[in-house]
Amino acid sequence: MSHMYWYATRATGVVALVLLTVVVALGVAGIVRLKSERWPRFLVTGLHRNVTLLTLVFLAGHIVTTLLDSFTPIGLRDTVVPFLASYRPIWLGLGAVAFDLLLALTVTSLLRARIGFRAWRALHWLAYAAWPVALAHGLGTGSDARFGWLQLLSLACVMLVGISVAFRLRAAAVSPARRALAAVGAGAVVLFGAAWYSGGPGAQGWARKAGTPTALLGRRTPALVVAGRPRHQVVADVPSSGFTARLAGRVVSTVDQSSGLVRLDIRGRTSGGVRAALWIRLEGVPLDDGGVQMNASGVAFGTVAAPNEYTGTITALQGTQIVATLHNAAGRHLALQIDLQIDQATRRVTGTVQGAGR
Repeated sequence: MSHMYWYATRATGVVALVLLTVVVALGVAGIVRLKSERWPRFLVTGLHRNVTLLTLVFLAGHIVTTLLDSFTPIGLRDTVVPFLASYRPIWLGLGAVAFDLLLALTVTSLLRARIGFRAWRALHWLAYAAWPVALAHGLGTGSDARFGWLQLLSLACVMLVGISVAFRLRAAAVSPARRALAAVGAGAVVLFGAAWYSGGPGAQGWARKAGTPTALLGRRTPALVVAGRPRHQVVADVPSSGFTARLAGRVVSTVDQSSGLVRLDIRGRTSGGVRAALWIRLEGVPLDDGGVQMNASGVAFGTVAAPNEYTGTITALQGTQIVATLHNAAGRHLALQIDLQIDQATRRVTGTVQGAGR
């Protein structure tokens, strides 16, 4: 279920950013004031209003799924009070700021008749301030900042707003000097943002720099390549009593290009205390340091004749130390503690496996 919430949080956040970009572009370009015989003003105004409402709907979904996702320690307070969260406080705080700005815009729009047009129009500029804040929040907090699709999407959002600014400057009755100054200022902001991204979310180690709690950084395992299956037959039964065995095997990693998730498969055999086949699968988000933030897992332990005699999931992951809880069809349970050593050059896996059954 947490895996589903993580997908939903990513999707709703990205859609909300795209919709907010459209809202800002329409407003900055002044298109809401344009009209023609085929496209009367009330249609343009209605489009602007409806896209704004749709943005709020996806933003609400983004917040709800973030709160429901149990992986990150984010509470309801963190969605409205900025910079107090324990998870990436600055970048999550920017999301709270953007939400507060849009919330203020919505409330004042509902009270427009009471506060007057001038006050409402001044507060309406909050929507423009919310857009760059939301963009920085998405890149600084999101797990997809280094993926090409999000980079292209963010660039497209920036270009759309840039085009709307250029359209507005061309149509406005301002001197060429002011237009040039505005163009230089906009270019400087874009260059500053690109430099920040290159040295921040786009660089290695951003998860730690951004303020990810150490406990979450520890939930990772190296992402390597190439697969292998045990070459030797394993013939002994898996004991229910405690045992310690040596592990030898290989690891393979694959990346889902559509979701950006990494899948690690470790296959090997144990010897010494018990002769058995072991399979471990981890799936999750790649971290900046080459690790994986685990979202799903699977473990199987048994003989070659019955390699899935015991199945279960990983219950704790600290670096290359794994704790797994398994059970068989008869209802017997097996707890495994696995310490791995992974050779980066050969993709070979060695280590120890400690088990206790009941």
